[in-house]
Amino acid sequence: MSLSCLETLGVTSLVSGDTYFSVLTGNQKVLGEGDKFSVRSPIDGSTLSSFANATPQQLQSVNQDLQEAFKALRVIPAPRRGELVRRIGEEARKYKQELAQVISLEAGKIMPEALGEVQEWIDVCDFAVGQSRMLHGLSIVSERPGHRMMEQWQPLGPVAVITAFNFPMAVWSWNAMLGLICGDPILLKPSEKAPLCALAMYQIAQNVLADMPDIPKAAVSVMIGGRDLGEAIAASDTFPLVSATGSTAMGRAVAQTVAARLGRSLLELGGNNAMIVSDTADLELALRAIVFSAAGTAGQRCTTLRRLICHESVVDGLVSRLAKSYSSLPIGNPLTEGTLVGPLIDENSFNKMQSALEAAKAQGGELVCGGQRVTQGVPEGGFYVQPAIVRIAHDAPIVHEETFAPILYVLTYSDFADAIDIQNEVPQGLSSAVFTESMREAELFMSPAGSDCGIANVNIGTSGAEIGGAFGGEKDTGGGRESGSDAWRNYMRRTTNTVNYGGDLPLAQGIVFE
Repeated sequence: MSLSCLETLGVTSLVSGDTYFSVLTGNQKVLGEGDKFSVRSPIDGSTLSSFANATPQQLQSVNQDLQEAFKALRVIPAPRRGELVRRIGEEARKYKQELAQVISLEAGKIMPEALGEVQEWIDVCDFAVGQSRMLHGLSIVSERPGHRMMEQWQPLGPVAVITAFNFPMAVWSWNAMLGLICGDPILLKPSEKAPLCALAMYQIAQNVLADMPDIPKAAVSVMIGGRDLGEAIAASDTFPLVSATGSTAMGRAVAQTVAARLGRSLLELGGNNAMIVSDTADLELALRAIVFSAAGTAGQRCTTLRRLICHESVVDGLVSRLAKSYSSLPIGNPLTEGTLVGPLIDENSFNKMQSALEAAKAQGGELVCGGQRVTQGVPEGGFYVQPAIVRIAHDAPIVHEETFAPILYVLTYSDFADAIDIQNEVPQGLSSAVFTESMREAELFMSPAGSDCGIANVNIGTSGAEIGGAFGGEKDTGGGRESGSDAWRNYMRRTTNTVNYGGDLPLAQGIVFE
């Protein structure tokens, strides 16, 4: 397997002997002081790199670099910070192919999806550059003569970003590009399954920072480590905001630790996404959306379609057509042109998928197709699977859990109001969709009595959100919002200013204190 993309990106310069640096702030590049671990490619199980975990003790010196960087970055005009982000986007464009190859090597994504993820980084740079000139507050009418009130948004401080393996570049960019234009240095703690992606992003940013000496190099920093490092970051007062993407269990732990010191947490956690297919639906359109949403990225998206809620009059025919489509999906090496489904990230994910399928059978589910490991025509050593379809009751316990694998549970309904109840009865609340030609059903689905998710789509699938809209969900999904709309406000603090330009000192609410 060729690793030339790492050399082209300059990642191979971030190594000492056979071990990559785990602490990088621009001011320092050092090895971790913790246990050593190897990173294996999900494509064939081969070893890609070796790291030693950064430790909580090493976080102390990193915190100093970040605090010094914040003092400098917060007073640099926001449009100048936007110029930094613009140049980062241009550098990512230059190396788009190589960056996508690193994603495929570490996360197992097919190249079109990996290229799409890098494009998402580039697109959010464009969005953030424009936003850097629109960090607007309000002008507020004062009740006191000779006074003016206004609201300003100020830089918040160093922001920690903890990411998962499945979107190693996009999630960082949603946070980092907006955080930088807001005046916040960014510390990335990536998944231990995708640290080379973190080094690639770091190198891209440092290439730009080398030509912008007025901006501190520690504005983009990385620490690679395990759970103890994540816990130390969450507990550190250096970070007024911790943005964490991952499991609900991880998010709860982060939220409790950050809340204990009265910090902020921005959480993007589990999804158990559903699509309702009405008896009025355009089934051709629905079929295409279902296959991509359920089988794309081998079911390893937070927005993957996991529950298909079909009207009883269309379910049999739709399931039959889905099974036929599933049987022809090209499964294999994600670096090979034409592949649509790559590998699961590792053996543990495969085992969890098998456990979920066994639980579904025990709870009355019927396996329609798929679920087995694919060994023919794929690289040896990877965990490739046939995406599975299971018909099951909506209240089966396994249906209310998220298994990060390509399992699609098919449920039925007869009344549209019941379909919405089924959609909303799980603890997660990230993405949802309805396929219908009925205006009333579509509007009900998007109304206060409809989907309780952060994303509610009509006649498109659950996955593939655009960067212009705020991304995130409710309930066990954590309530966070990243990327577009007004998500930039997460990375700033709000101040209300009152200016007395008159000669008197009237008090608010007409109080007289003399």
